[in-house]
Amino acid sequence: MVKPGPRARAVVLSLLFAASASAQKFYTYVDDLGPDYIELSWGTVDGFNTIGRSAPSHGEATVRIAGRTLTSRPGSIVVAGLQPDHVYPYDIRIGGSKVGQGEVRTWAAAPATKLCFFVIGDYGTGNGIQREIANAMWNEFQKRAATDNPVRFVLSMGDNIYGNVSGFLLGIGHTGAADVDWAPKFFEPYEQLIARIPWFPSLGNHDGNETEARGDLTAYLDNFSFPGDKPGRYYHFTYGDLAEFFSLDSTRNTESGPSRPMYSEDSAEFHWMQQEFPKATAPWVIPFYHHPVFNAGPLHAPSMRELAHWMPVFQAAHVHVVFNGHEHNFQMTEQNAASFGIRFFTSGAGGELRPGNIQRRMRNANIAAWSGQNHFLVVEIDGKTMRVTPVSFSPMTIVDPDGRPLQAPFVVTLP
Repeated sequence: MVKPGPRARAVVLSLLFAASASAQKFYTYVDDLGPDYIELSWGTVDGFNTIGRSAPSHGEATVRIAGRTLTSRPGSIVVAGLQPDHVYPYDIRIGGSKVGQGEVRTWAAAPATKLCFFVIGDYGTGNGIQREIANAMWNEFQKRAATDNPVRFVLSMGDNIYGNVSGFLLGIGHTGAADVDWAPKFFEPYEQLIARIPWFPSLGNHDGNETEARGDLTAYLDNFSFPGDKPGRYYHFTYGDLAEFFSLDSTRNTESGPSRPMYSEDSAEFHWMQQEFPKATAPWVIPFYHHPVFNAGPLHAPSMRELAHWMPVFQAAHVHVVFNGHEHNFQMTEQNAASFGIRFFTSGAGGELRPGNIQRRMRNANIAAWSGQNHFLVVEIDGKTMRVTPVSFSPMTIVDPDGRPLQAPFVVTLP
C-alpha cells in the first residue's frame, strides 16, 4: 500500500475540516472592541471545551474584513488599523465553509460625547422568556444601529448561566461548567447581538460554587468578552473618555476551597478598588455588580452590610449611578443622602422573574420605582445627562411606593 504524500494529506485534512465545519453549528462573537481594532472569536458548543480562549483549534480560519483576507489557527483574531465609528462587515470560513458572519461598528474616538449600552441581569435560563427578551434586545439594537448613538456593548449583572433543577435527589445539572450548557442559555438567544457587540460580564452567585459548581467560574472566564481580552473577576474599561466602567465581584465564588466572600475589606479586590477608582478621570464613573445594597425584595435582603466599605470609594470617585441584579425585578433607588447621592438600578429579570408586590416595603428600602416584569435596560449618555429605560417584550408598568405609574426614561444628571 502506497502512503499518501504531503500534498494528498493536506487535501484530506482540508476536506475533513470542511466536513466538520459544515456539520457543526458555529457561533461568532465580538471578544473585544475599540475605535481602531476588533477581536473576533468563534467556536462550537458541542462539548465540554469547544469554544473560548482555551478551546482547541477547529482548523485554520479565513477572516474577510475591511478589504483584507486574514488567517488564524486559534479560534480568535485581532484586526487592527480600523477607522473609528465605522461599520465593518465580516465573514469567517473554515475549510472553505462559512461558519460565521456579522458586522461590527468600531467605537467612537475620544473624546466621545454620546454612548448607548444595554444592561441585563439574571438571564441565563434557556427558557422562552429569556428568548423573548433577547428578541426585544435585538429589535432595539437594530432600531439604533444606523443612528449617531448606536448600542456599543452589553453589561451583564450576573447569574449568566443557571443550572437545570433535576429534582430533589438529582440536584442541579448543566450549570455552565461545560460549553454545551451555554448553547441554549447564551450563544443561541443572543447569536445576532454578540456577533456585533461585546458582552461584558459581572459574576453572580449562580456563576460558581456559591450556589452551583466551581467549574462554572472557569467557563465564565474562558467564554466571555473582556476588555483587552484579559479575563478577570473584576476589571475596568473606558469608553471614549466619557465613561469608565468597573465590573466588580460581590460573590462568594472561589477557585479552590469552600465558598467565601471575595469582596471583604482585606481582599485583593478591595485593595484594587482603592487603587483604581481614584485614577478614573471620565465624567461618568459606573460600577456594576450583582448584589444590590438597596433592595425591597421580595426575596433577597439588601447587601449593604456586606458591601458598606465600597460606598466611600464610590463617593470619593464621584459615582452617580450603579447597576445591579440578583433580585428578579426592576428597582430604582431615590437619589438622596441615604443613597450617598447615587442612583442605584436593579435589573435582575432578563430571564428569571420575581413578581411579588413590594410597594409596602419600598419607602423603608429607599426604593423610588419598581416593576415586576421581565426586562433589560437601555442606557443613553449624552454629555452630562443619562437616560435609563426599562424595555420588555410588552409595555412596562412601573410604579412608585404609592402605586402611581411612572414614565421612563429615568434621568440622572451630573452636577
